[in-house]
Amino acid sequence: MKQLITRWGRQLDKNHILQEYPRPSLVRDSYFNLNGEWEYAIREAGENFSYDGKILVPFSPETLLSEVGRTLLPGQFLHYRRKFTLPPGFRKDRVLLHFGAVDQECKVFLNGTRLGNHRGGYLPFSFDITEQLAKGENELTLQVRDWTEQRPHARGKQKLKKSGKYASLFYTPQSGIWKTVWMESVPNPYIARLKITPLFDQGAVSVFIGGGGRPLENGRAEITILEGETAVALSWGDVNGETVIRLKDFKAWSPESPHLYGVKVTLGQDTVSSYFGMRKVSVERDVRGILRFFLNNEPVFFNGVLDQGYWPESLMTPPSDEALLYDIQKLKELGYNTIRKHIKIEPERFYYHCDKLGMFVWQDMPNG
Repeated sequence: MKQLITRWGRQLDKNHILQEYPRPSLVRDSYFNLNGEWEYAIREAGENFSYDGKILVPFSPETLLSEVGRTLLPGQFLHYRRKFTLPPGFRKDRVLLHFGAVDQECKVFLNGTRLGNHRGGYLPFSFDITEQLAKGENELTLQVRDWTEQRPHARGKQKLKKSGKYASLFYTPQSGIWKTVWMESVPNPYIARLKITPLFDQGAVSVFIGGGGRPLENGRAEITILEGETAVALSWGDVNGETVIRLKDFKAWSPESPHLYGVKVTLGQDTVSSYFGMRKVSVERDVRGILRFFLNNEPVFFNGVLDQGYWPESLMTPPSDEALLYDIQKLKELGYNTIRKHIKIEPERFYYHCDKLGMFVWQDMPNG
């Protein structure tokens, strides 16, 4: 079978793989990307090993772009190793290590100390690695297992053995790191989470701020709502509490006019930015009493495609941010306003591009 490859795969810069900031919903200045060349090994359980060679992270070993081309089988272990030194001036009070997704179970170690475990191949997770960091060079290692259809974990369309009437519905399985690995340094305390909910009918927005690290005596944060560079609303909110902010004469988000507001939140020494669109999706009865989908209290027709989100050279991992953006732009040009993301959770930048370009997303839950 001939291996297909997109133009973005052919243009891949091995020294700059998916370098974009991976979390548009909570952005801070501190950012250290760990994508690129790592060491890897695939071994049986309990087997002593040396590393087999190099792998390009975050591409799974089953993919062309990883430069490995091997399948991790149930019962085997996929080992990773990456040595790094923090850039000068990077470290503040705390250092956080983030994984966009690792399929399917993993244990993570830094300088020989176990940071923790994670199970589930689609969701991000992180560790506070401050206490385990060494001065100078550090060694990050992972131990990964992937059972695919042999365990009832979420796996989407991945399958090792394809047979029967519906064999063609399934795709090549993949394993290991398949989304960006990155680090950030934060003050103590810091903003760990934002949940922004537009309250369309009230002409307001709700902002929940989740705190991390030690608590402040006065745990209040400054919240600024921005239109471009202009502040349109300012409020103070309690950490780990909800703050409702009124927006006078707001602009609604729609596929035809995907207007987004910026958000800036400051807690002590920590400042992060985010965004939201003022929109409301509901099910209502139209003038004839028929149940319809409504957007912003008006009937809306979701005109879309079923999007598998697989790439011939890299499977679930997009070869570049430009590749993600291209698909959404082309669907808009063809007249669609909806993408149904089929039993896969994309990198967060995909949803950000959809918000910016005016594309609805119907999100499937990856099946087990």
